Amino acid sequence: MDFTSDYKDRTDEIIAFFAATFSASEGPDEGRLIGELVAKLIATTPDDDLYVFSALDDGALAGCILFTRLTYAEDGRTVFLLGPVAVETGRQGRGIGQSLLRYGLDALRRRGVDVAMTYGDPRYYARVGFLPITEDQARAPLRLSQPEGWLAQSLTAGPLDPMKGPSRRVAAFDNPAYW
Repeated sequence: MDFTSDYKDRTDEIIAFFAATFSASEGPDEGRLIGELVAKLIATTPDDDLYVFSALDDGALAGCILFTRLTYAEDGRTVFLLGPVAVETGRQGRGIGQSLLRYGLDALRRRGVDVAMTYGDPRYYARVGFLPITEDQARAPLRLSQPEGWLAQSLTAGPLDPMKGPSRRVAAFDNPAYW
């Protein structure tokens, strides 16, 4: 398995990959929604605000994750939001996602990112160091439909202190359906 942050020559493949993976697991409406999100993230997010990491098996896409900048108005730390995450349906449960997440988080650390956050299954993301947080610790960009899925981790040696101020997400995440 090879991991890469190169994605610009694979954008159509990545969009189709997310749409197919989410369609297979969550149904065609969710697949369409997530495919559209990934397309918007790639098309509208400035390069400095987007990281895309992929797992390749003999050159074929086996998994992909995206991180986008999340800013807190009164906080100087660099924060990135993980999501969405996809592993090819037939390869799930083999550690590809966990390995890809570790690769992406390590890459963010090397780039000086202070905090990674996500919104998802606490049991899954705990395996790579994410911990549940409350909105008192870090305000979500929009109202959370499942607050127990609000997760974060410090990517520095220091503790995860509460984030200061309201948060702002990249434009593609403006749809409340994602939250």
